[in-house]
Amino acid sequence: MLSLIGYRGTGKSTVGMRLAKRLKWDWLDADNELEQRSGRTIKEIFATDGEPTFRQMEREVLADLLKRDRLVLSTGGGCIMSADTRRDLVAAGPVIWLVAPIETIANRVLHDSTTKRRRPNLTATGGIEEIRTVLAQREPLYRECATITMNTEGLSLRDVVARIVLQLPTEMIEEARQ
Repeated sequence: MLSLIGYRGTGKSTVGMRLAKRLKWDWLDADNELEQRSGRTIKEIFATDGEPTFRQMEREVLADLLKRDRLVLSTGGGCIMSADTRRDLVAAGPVIWLVAPIETIANRVLHDSTTKRRRPNLTATGGIEEIRTVLAQREPLYRECATITMNTEGLSLRDVVARIVLQLPTEMIEEARQ
């Protein structure tokens, strides 16, 4: 099991898919799994039930997914808000924290139609100020559970994956070769 964490727009899903392919493992996006299980988008859950209900649903989905083997899991950006989830992430296997400059994140989020349709704003301000505010709260929590920190700025997808693979435990790499 290998988990990717980080703010939205840092590349968790894109990197996760490619990393899983490289390792010959399964890949899942935790947000997609939550939406599929609930039959609603994250934005709809936030609007109708609120963030606490969403976070509980997210916790339950992650607790289930983190039991799997040979899985690369792209998590939701806020999953680390739960101490139990942080503990479970670390216990399950390496945790890769994808980072990028605030301006890069803002640009990626702005140009991602999926984010607008499926994800709510997390503050009243939205945009770059929201990213600054939320990252200030979350960075210590990401750091707390990260095994590997990978800055994606200026790197190709291939380079990001290659650099992550170089930092994985040897037994994971050997297992992927079998």
